[in-house]
Amino acid sequence: AMKIAAILLAAGLSTRFGAADKLRAPLGDAPLGLHAARTLCELNLSRGLLFEAGEMRWPGFAILRNEAPQAGLSYSIRLGIRAAREGGADAVLIALADMPLVPLDHYSRMIQRYQGPDSLIASSNGQDPMPPALFGRSWFERLETLQGDRGARALLRRADLVTASASELLDVDTPSQLRQIIGALRSR
Repeated sequence: AMKIAAILLAAGLSTRFGAADKLRAPLGDAPLGLHAARTLCELNLSRGLLFEAGEMRWPGFAILRNEAPQAGLSYSIRLGIRAAREGGADAVLIALADMPLVPLDHYSRMIQRYQGPDSLIASSNGQDPMPPALFGRSWFERLETLQGDRGARALLRRADLVTASASELLDVDTPSQLRQIIGALRSR
């Protein structure tokens, strides 16, 4: 059976959100950050890894502390790939904890597109490739060389795209974006 490790990125500095911890911000019945974690747990993947800089509890995930969140998103990705490699993963599904509305069906469709170690599958809202993204094992070495706060965005230009609605792929970076997501949830 294929082994996929979920890497949920949650260790950013959230400077655009202000002084509050955005992943702890209330969103429906749980803090914003737990929505993506809950959805990923429903996939029953081989391993859940989470990079976390705060003190929030993340059921279903092995917590990997990022001691240097200022090193950027790529640092967490590099550490996550190393941990996934050590666990024998065939692929990694990289998701962001500040994207709470990505549905289970979207993640499932991404996994269904997996065709082996060279697979690279990204999300799209009809425009650009974006996270969440699934990387086969052949991509691990490139992911381990990433630098800065841009993550794997440059690699995603080569990805097979799985489309979702723009509202499902909303990313919370500011308080106004959180209000937009709260509005999207109310309209469902």
